[in-house]
Amino acid sequence: MLPKTDLFSYFSDLEDPRIEKNRDHPLINVLIIAILGVICGADTFTEIERFGLAKEEWLKQFLTLENGIPSHDTFGRVFRWLDESAFQEAFLKWTSSLCQVSAGEIIAFDGKKLRGSEDKARQRPGIWMVSAWAKDNRLVLGQKKVDEKSNEITAIPELVSRLDITGCVVTVDALNTQTHLADVIVEAGANYIFAVKGNQGTVYEDLQLLFEGFEQTNYEGVIFETVKSHSEAHGREEFRHIFVVKESEYRDYLRRAGAWKHLKTLVKLVTVRIISQKTEISTRYFISSWDASAHDFLSAIRDHWQIENGLHWVLDIAFREDASRIRKDHAPHNMAVLRHIALNLLKIERSSKVGIAAKRKMAGWNNDYLLKVLCSPTVEV
Repeated sequence: MLPKTDLFSYFSDLEDPRIEKNRDHPLINVLIIAILGVICGADTFTEIERFGLAKEEWLKQFLTLENGIPSHDTFGRVFRWLDESAFQEAFLKWTSSLCQVSAGEIIAFDGKKLRGSEDKARQRPGIWMVSAWAKDNRLVLGQKKVDEKSNEITAIPELVSRLDITGCVVTVDALNTQTHLADVIVEAGANYIFAVKGNQGTVYEDLQLLFEGFEQTNYEGVIFETVKSHSEAHGREEFRHIFVVKESEYRDYLRRAGAWKHLKTLVKLVTVRIISQKTEISTRYFISSWDASAHDFLSAIRDHWQIENGLHWVLDIAFREDASRIRKDHAPHNMAVLRHIALNLLKIERSSKVGIAAKRKMAGWNNDYLLKVLCSPTVEV
């Protein structure tokens, strides 16, 4: 009998890719052991098999293991052949049951290359995954593999359309500042904050000229909001000064203002970083459909980078994702989804105030803690 959790119910209807005569181990058993193994620190199919063998007696408490633990070859074949789109869809349904994103929550979208999936000898590029990260919930809401002949620009709108992000605020980097994405986000009932760099041509030029004009008159007669902030940590000192303008007459200075759906706000952010007596000054511009305060914009722009620290960095350091040599067929994508499942469960379990790497070890050492991770309640924000 399964532990008291509905996690596996979302994956129980997946179609088994193996032919009937080769199904010595039920697909749900393969999935359960793999998820538990990855939670406990297994990073390869061989390690997942070894986890299963080490925990076989414990697993028999809730799994029927008539043929024992699947071999690493069986795990490899299943995840190579398992329909990656169906697995991803099951993940989306599961995460939507975990948490309810609230109005104003920052949802950051960004891509990451699985570097170990690249096979130079066979001239196969490594796969890219775009992910959606919920800042308040601290969870991966969903992911999508970037098609080989495509890029993030087409993948992110597809992922946005699959998620319920009503009332949320979507942030992306400058690469994904695209009019089509703005349309998709607004149609999904959300708002956007887009970073603007030189790749947007006239938009960047117009924002730069507009704010330079404001500065030349010291913002005299200009309706705007501004906020300053200061932080200091690890020998680095950072000052941030944001300027926000919302009046329609200012938006008219953008030659392509009408191309950006529901455009309301223009933003300039000046950042001064002091590291080891070296000073760096950067100026960034943003466009947004969000009608919020300067303070909210300052927080949201900083929050975007949680996807780097809370997701990408953790996958690299705690899960050694870039070191993974899993490359064949659908296996790299499906293994990435397994990591996201494990990461979400470990994030939700908040009784232990330690990092993800330490939680993985604790789950491997302690069966009671592993069950606690597996059966964690719906996340509370």
